[in-house]
Amino acid sequence: MDTPKIPAPRDEGEKQVLQQLVLIRDQLLLRKLDRTTYVRTQDVMVLYDQTIEQVKKLNQIRKGKITSEENQVDRVVDSCFQLLSLFFMTIGRNNEAPAAYALTSTIKRLLDHLTEADLFSAKDLESMSQTLEGLSEIVHNTTATNSAPFLETLIANRIDRCRASLAQLQQKIEDIAEPLRPTADKLVSILRQMAVANTKPKFSPSDIRKFDSQLKEISDKRKDGNFIGSDGEVLKGSDGVSSLLDRCVSYTAVMLERNGQFPDKWRPTYDVLVGIRNELDKLSLTQAWSLRETDLYDFQRQLDKIDESRIDGNWVDDQGQPAELYVQRTLLYLIRRSYGYIYHLMISSEPVSEALLPIYNQLQTLKRCLIEVKNNGGVSSVRELYPYSMKLNSIDNMRVDGKFMVGDDIPEGQGSVTELLAECFDLNYELRVAAEELTAKSATPEASS
Repeated sequence: MDTPKIPAPRDEGEKQVLQQLVLIRDQLLLRKLDRTTYVRTQDVMVLYDQTIEQVKKLNQIRKGKITSEENQVDRVVDSCFQLLSLFFMTIGRNNEAPAAYALTSTIKRLLDHLTEADLFSAKDLESMSQTLEGLSEIVHNTTATNSAPFLETLIANRIDRCRASLAQLQQKIEDIAEPLRPTADKLVSILRQMAVANTKPKFSPSDIRKFDSQLKEISDKRKDGNFIGSDGEVLKGSDGVSSLLDRCVSYTAVMLERNGQFPDKWRPTYDVLVGIRNELDKLSLTQAWSLRETDLYDFQRQLDKIDESRIDGNWVDDQGQPAELYVQRTLLYLIRRSYGYIYHLMISSEPVSEALLPIYNQLQTLKRCLIEVKNNGGVSSVRELYPYSMKLNSIDNMRVDGKFMVGDDIPEGQGSVTELLAECFDLNYELRVAAEELTAKSATPEASS
């Protein structure tokens, strides 16, 4: 809806649906901005049910009609489901189909960009492949209780499209001989590290030049411009990896020539993208304590808008001139990096309501501390475990009839928090038993003498 390219609906019924969906979307946006209270499941489900009801009406209106043109209704439907998906993560219902909507959008964007840039490693694809498997399982296991088989079908179709795109990328890796794949991965890593150095607040030529020796070392492995196997034959994929090496070398030259100077007419877009990337980078470091998943919506929409403003794959200035290759590659790197952060933050989201996250995070910290103590030989006396025991007991005493309550609400994620609490108690008990045995052993000689 932010762009005139998306027409308004012509059908009267669709116009009414659009009005209702805009109201729902606005309520979701207002709820997203409210940080005074945690997001309650019942508030989200009311808006979810209202959205489903409107989409059912929309499907009924369009039944039997052939329409391929996307209009503003489709955009607002997408915004509502995108927001609801992030709200489902916020309330801890990560393992239900609606939560998969936002993640499939992000994976699709990432795969499109990896295809466009032709720059990826097996590790990139492995993570997304595992995530898609998990999402597929969630969608197939979701029972259409209150909802919408059409939403599950929609998400399943999105997963299938992502898998098809993923398969094409995986085939490109298969087209590289096994012995040559580490070299390809190394070049991908170098190119990405150079892109990071190129977008630092202060450009340092030495950061770029340090890659020269690595690139020369890789180039020296070639014979007559080809990568040769142990049998003396040219390795499969040699041309592609050589082309990637050439990209690295030419990119190095261009960056050193530019010396960190970015064209003024593209500077506003560049600054916005650097700001988004830096904010997401901070969130990735403090996620457990500071992230509300719905915060990702604004980042996504900003990135989508900039990404979709391209014409034939490139940005165009006020005079209709396309951005030069250096500008295009730099902006695309920043967009891809930001989508990568969003993907990481989504898959790291815990299936626990934000109301229980403070307790959950404390238990995560306690568990890490207890594991660290155990790995470093345990404790010499039970007394050293008192701080851990007191903290665990204080958390355990928060429960009412075995549930962690917030007011009269029972937030989502009770099982995850209870399981984590039990793990901490088990670790604490193991350490206490070991300490008691140690104390008993050391006391035995004195007793006998």
